[in-house]
Amino acid sequence: MTRQPSEAHLEQAYMLAKERYADVGVDTDAALKTLETISISMHCWQGDDVGGFENAAYGLSGGIMATGNYPGKARTVDDLRHDLDKAYSLIPGNHRLNLHAIYLETDRKVERIDIQPEHFAGWVDWAKANNHGLDFNPTCFSHPLADSGFTLAHPDPAIRQYWIDHCAASRRIGAYFGEALRTPCVTNVWIPDGYKDTPADRKSPRERLKTSLDAIFAEKLNPQHNLDAVESKLFGLGSESYVVGSHEFYLGYAIANNVLLCLDSGHYHPTESIADKISSVLMYKDELLLHVSRGVRWDSDHVIVLNDDLQAIMQEIVRGDYLHRVHIGLDFFDASINRIAAWVIGTRNALRALLLALLEPRERLRQYENYGDFTARLALLEATRGMPFGAVWDYYCMQQDVPVGMGFMDEIRAYERDILVSRG
Repeated sequence: MTRQPSEAHLEQAYMLAKERYADVGVDTDAALKTLETISISMHCWQGDDVGGFENAAYGLSGGIMATGNYPGKARTVDDLRHDLDKAYSLIPGNHRLNLHAIYLETDRKVERIDIQPEHFAGWVDWAKANNHGLDFNPTCFSHPLADSGFTLAHPDPAIRQYWIDHCAASRRIGAYFGEALRTPCVTNVWIPDGYKDTPADRKSPRERLKTSLDAIFAEKLNPQHNLDAVESKLFGLGSESYVVGSHEFYLGYAIANNVLLCLDSGHYHPTESIADKISSVLMYKDELLLHVSRGVRWDSDHVIVLNDDLQAIMQEIVRGDYLHRVHIGLDFFDASINRIAAWVIGTRNALRALLLALLEPRERLRQYENYGDFTARLALLEATRGMPFGAVWDYYCMQQDVPVGMGFMDEIRAYERDILVSRG
């Protein structure tokens, strides 16, 4: 069992850290108050390997792959909500849930074009009881009408219409979430459409996609209830050579049509960071959606770790004063490790990266930069790497009544032993 430090020791370490940060002009109390207001949208699909609860069980498709066979994945809605409750109890702060359309509750087969708010009423009741906001996504993959690799850009008008109707129904469910929970739901459209090999015609699929999106967003919904977003991708399995919904396509569409752009950190070239895109996009958009993931050589959706890429993203949000303009969601699914631990480790890392950014001596760094003293800027940035950040994070966890350090693993192992193992 992991030994938890006493409150007295945590407070003592925090007070020493607070003094160190004050020496460089950082108010740690203010940083923690800000962190407490940030809500991460945790993704439901980590809990069951993107399976969902449709009566018709379709295999994963659309360039999506969940690898591993760790025991104990959620088999029912009750399983998933129980697992989520456990995960949230180990994460400091109050956070949201991001749902896909395939996570409906029904005792009969429901076509995706026929989904209604009633199929998600149980999620709303759960969210109300636990003070969670909800976000939503149409599921334009893992379905026979997506087997060709095309949905909203399909050359067959009837198939395109099916997916238009599904996305339109999803927007209405998003609005239902937002109204019922009194917090806007971000409804994000991602499609797998693309070609494995080099196409002869890049233009026509994009024309069809634009027309489909125009039809989806034709119904005006209250932005206090629903915020629309579109998500690009560089490539996927089966669409290695051409993706219809490229970054440039969706950036233009988002600016021209007043919808949010979603930047997924796994959807770009492995050496390309989305951190640099944030300030550029927010020059022209009021708000932005992030899906924070970790690609290893490709868009492999690994659990996010506290690496330079994650820190750069959160630094850009904080340095640009974008916290109120950026919706932060997570998007990874690892079936090779304990799924609850994946949620907890990933979400805590997102929060740790945000705290690191909030603890930067931003004003002093800006002054050095504006005066052209790049030597001092570099020296101060490097000096902050050795600051006692861990003491501040541990104190925050204590304040939020969640385990400190590795303590959360004791609870996860007990949960695994008592509940997950019986699922097989």
